[in-house]
Amino acid sequence: MRVLETIAAFRAARAEVPGPLGLVPTMGALHEGHLSLVRRARAACATVAMSIFVNPAQFGPSEDLSRYPRPLARDLELAEATGVDLVFHPDVAEMYPPGFATAVVPVVPGGPAQRWEGEHRPGHFQGVITVVARLLGIVSPQTAYFGEKDWQQLQVVRRMVADLAIPVEIAGCPIVREPDGLALSSRNVYLSPEQRRHATALSRALRAGRARYEAGEREAEALRRAIEAVLLDTPGVRPDYVAVVDPHSLEPLTRLEGATPGARALIAARLGGVRLIDNAALSGGEPSYS
Repeated sequence: MRVLETIAAFRAARAEVPGPLGLVPTMGALHEGHLSLVRRARAACATVAMSIFVNPAQFGPSEDLSRYPRPLARDLELAEATGVDLVFHPDVAEMYPPGFATAVVPVVPGGPAQRWEGEHRPGHFQGVITVVARLLGIVSPQTAYFGEKDWQQLQVVRRMVADLAIPVEIAGCPIVREPDGLALSSRNVYLSPEQRRHATALSRALRAGRARYEAGEREAEALRRAIEAVLLDTPGVRPDYVAVVDPHSLEPLTRLEGATPGARALIAARLGGVRLIDNAALSGGEPSYS
């Protein structure tokens, strides 16, 4: 495995490896969710690249950039053991050189970026798709792999790639969960033991919404309230939002009967200073989880 810290070095290494090449973009602090993306890429691609870059542009002024975990040595060990060939690990100056912020370069999101995370984290998606657009230009992958836990981010990236006609497939990969249902996240390490127990409310809430749908409920607001009730009944859990949406546009639905298959429930909630997100399909073929 080769670790490259500059764009020039990565491009030189990229020119030497066979295709197709799959990219797994990360901010490090790797967990099994990230590694599942690597395995998916490894199964389909001759070469697998991973980026490890904590992107300051997607953090708001009151968010956790300074304390975001950066266990680089462990990340590199995990990446190599799982089959990564090339790691792109630039510093901030390499990704955002002097003058970048004032140039007409940042990509401005619209469409599915407007609601939910877009409202609660102003500027977040501009930071996300700006860095993703740069990574795609640097790495030139045939496929880039993103986890479905950040469902809205996945749709925003897909829309950006389509709008800019970037020749890359964006592959969404299933959420990886702990046995008790908690979606894996680098931020889970911030949870106290008590918060960790209460954090299962997010997956329990999604199961409650799916159960109501399977019992015949089709009114989106009734489904949303059933999900929210589980969160509100759990000590220490404070919802930012609960939504039942079209899976592609992210617009809120009124009724699921006749709606686009795969109608999605989205959750963002806080446990003390830790903010977690989760989602699940309410209609469609997504498997249940324990």
